[in-house]
Amino acid sequence: MKLALMIIMIVVSLVLTFSILFQSGNSAGLSGSIGGGAEQLFGKKKSSGYEAILSRITTVCAVIFFVIAIALTAVES
Repeated sequence: MKLALMIIMIVVSLVLTFSILFQSGNSAGLSGSIGGGAEQLFGKKKSSGYEAILSRITTVCAVIFFVIAIALTAVES
């Protein structure tokens, strides 16, 4: 059981790392941080396409990562 969870954890962590690295940055520099905040406030998000898929993959992998981490801690005890 522990070995299977460890293998799943490694695969999920690799997918999580690559999905984060493939996402594009919000903005660059100080002016980008001000403009990026305004875009988030007024809801200019890309709801479809490549970035939405990567965002969803990142969210799902992060949840799976934390669940497996808790399960591994429970198995250890």
